[in-house]
Amino acid sequence: MCGQMRQFLDATGRLWKDRALVGKIGSVFTSSATPHGGQESTILRFHTTLIHHGMFVVGLPYTFEGQERNDEITGGSPYGSSTIAGNTGERMPSENELAAARFQGKYVAMLASTLAQHRREIIDAMCE
Repeated sequence: MCGQMRQFLDATGRLWKDRALVGKIGSVFTSSATPHGGQESTILRFHTTLIHHGMFVVGLPYTFEGQERNDEITGGSPYGSSTIAGNTGERMPSENELAAARFQGKYVAMLASTLAQHRREIIDAMCE
């Protein structure tokens, strides 16, 4: 994870203290310069902060069939969608990577909508 993002997350202490994000959805997308550029470890490191905030962590489920493709170099894992940008950012996301990001975004939106309808009762149940 880049230093700027870690600094941003470290500045969310007030949100943590106020429990402002408890019971909300958290999800992560990332990019790296190379196929082995730390995409999964970056996402997992981000998940730690989301969990500390009491958020529901959502990744990219295997119901996205593009995750199992092996006919091209592509980003993405069950932890979240990703892309490989190249050393100087010259590579644009592939159609499969864009489809993964859209799938993850729709999945998050669907879960957030459902959760919003029941958030208060979930939080009340967690506080009993």
